[in-house]
Amino acid sequence: MLYLAGDDGIDVHNLCELLNISIPELEMLIKELIEKYQRDASSALQIIQINNIYKLTTNREVSSIVEKYFAKDLAKNLSQSALEILSIIAYKQPITRVEIDEIRGVNSSGAIQTLIWRGLVKTDGKKEAPGHPNLYRTTDYFLQYFDFKSLADLPLIEDFEEDSTPTDLFEQNGNLDPK
Repeated sequence: MLYLAGDDGIDVHNLCELLNISIPELEMLIKELIEKYQRDASSALQIIQINNIYKLTTNREVSSIVEKYFAKDLAKNLSQSALEILSIIAYKQPITRVEIDEIRGVNSSGAIQTLIWRGLVKTDGKKEAPGHPNLYRTTDYFLQYFDFKSLADLPLIEDFEEDSTPTDLFEQNGNLDPK
């Protein structure tokens, strides 16, 4: 559960409710897990508590490796599918994952999560439809990254040839390699 919660962590009361245990039982389990990670020299994980929230994080011993990863920006290149999804969101926002999937004909959830992680796309409310799916839209970072002042600066769809790929939208900046 801590892994799934990500950066937000999980509140003690929510964790107890999810696991159907009492706070003392949870504290005992957390203590055992903390000790397990501390004993395992090959583990890069730790559990921290901030106020009433538990989080699973990387430990300080691996912080230099994590810093190198983000400093090197290994995530500069986006896949062709991520670029397609980004262009669909840019032109059709706000849009749901199901609507994106219908346009593409394949599941887009993994690439959407990548775009969210890279800060190019964000969730922006829920659609008033069965299941209340998330609506996705581009971020201000998307505009900054592609040197647009607003969405009005996006090239007109009519300017693209019918056999043109969505990557044409991003070629003017040259920062992303669709491979």
